[in-house]
Amino acid sequence: MATFSARLSSIREAARRPVDPSSLVALRVLYGLLVVVSAVRFIANGWIERFFGEPTFFFRYWGFEWVPVPSVGVLHLLFTLLALSGLAIIVGYRHRLAAAINVIVFTWVELIDVTNYLNHYYLLSLLGLLVACLPLGRVASLDARRRPHLALTSLPAWMLWLVRLQVGLVYVYAGLAKATPDWLLHGQPLNIWLAARQDFPLIGPLFELPWMSYLMSWAGFLHDLLVPFLLLWKRTRPFAYAALLVFHLMTHLLFDIGMFPLIMTAAATVFFAPDWPRRLLARLVSTPALARRPLDAAPWRPPRTSPRRRALAALVALFIAFQVLVPLRTHLYGGDVLWHEQGMRWSWRVMVREKNGSVEYRVRVAERARELVVPPRRYLTGNQEREMSAQPDLILQLAHHIGSELRAEGFTGVEVRVDAFASLNGRPAQRLIDPEVDLLQVEDGLALATWILPGPSGPPPRLEPVRLPAPEPVARRGPP
Repeated sequence: MATFSARLSSIREAARRPVDPSSLVALRVLYGLLVVVSAVRFIANGWIERFFGEPTFFFRYWGFEWVPVPSVGVLHLLFTLLALSGLAIIVGYRHRLAAAINVIVFTWVELIDVTNYLNHYYLLSLLGLLVACLPLGRVASLDARRRPHLALTSLPAWMLWLVRLQVGLVYVYAGLAKATPDWLLHGQPLNIWLAARQDFPLIGPLFELPWMSYLMSWAGFLHDLLVPFLLLWKRTRPFAYAALLVFHLMTHLLFDIGMFPLIMTAAATVFFAPDWPRRLLARLVSTPALARRPLDAAPWRPPRTSPRRRALAALVALFIAFQVLVPLRTHLYGGDVLWHEQGMRWSWRVMVREKNGSVEYRVRVAERARELVVPPRRYLTGNQEREMSAQPDLILQLAHHIGSELRAEGFTGVEVRVDAFASLNGRPAQRLIDPEVDLLQVEDGLALATWILPGPSGPPPRLEPVRLPAPEPVARRGPP
């Protein structure tokens, strides 16, 4: 017991130890840059109109149906506000206000439609929350210049640990999600994806090799599972980060996954030594003294009163527990999460499936003797239909919307069933949802969804590489 108490006391002392805040300041700057780039890309590419203007129906997150859907004009203002708040975060101007606005607006936009869900959107919300709550605006910022008495020269180690834990959990859970027979024993879905990239410059022909999908599957699994630990160790850090750069560069070039590789490359810098930005700057400007000079004026001090300290500790513990436990919730449901999707979101299951489906609703009303067939395209955009067709909870949402619309038109005795088929990692399509269940009698929630049929039990097929025929020589005309 005494040994445990001594170890606990030692951990507390280590957590309170002041560390150089430079790496967290670098994270603040990189986060702000990522937000600015994301907002500008959304505006410049016309994605506001595509994802929020064209749809007439939006899929809502369970428990967040109350989140309002702004008009396209308001969304343009919100994305402009995102870019401006990102710039304010970069320079540290009114940091807390700018970061709070940033998190609220970004998360608001994220919650509008489930079909826009991406793991890196969720990650940006979490990093933004940490940037907003930690005192990063009091170091190397305009706020520190405006109010020197609030400027800091150090932060406690636990703040750095908290950010490292958040980034590390993304990698570790992404690695654990790949510990499946499909990924490790059958090389799927990489076999499917690589078969379509044989025209990739230089290395495309290598994707014809039957063992390449296995090699890349195991490399991805080991990278995600081990890289945060290798980054923590000084001796392996340069090699681990080099591998990380290569890994994310390849995923960016081979697969269309947006800004996720860039976000993870930037976030992984928190595993470097806490003073790495100052030492790098000292080398670039040939000023060795800069590497030793404190940035501002005073170390961070914990809350003075015990209740506030306990409240801070409780909030940190709650945040950690949430991030550790939420990705594990799918194990409460059993079955294959890639099939039934219960617990899929917010669990860092990145690029672990190739899933597509087809959906057709069958509607019965008292006023008509025969069954009506309703295609989803009547209500959805192409992007929404693709995302919805293999996700049972979204299929259920649209069924309820169809039922509500018919009831509003005066029909009675409305029943909505569905013929939904899905294919997982190249397997033959099979029924996803019980076709005899009236979905209007089913409510979405956290309970086990018994209306979802069991997933496939057999192994996925492998695609044999198809050698593209060599182009026929073109006869020259005129002089060579």
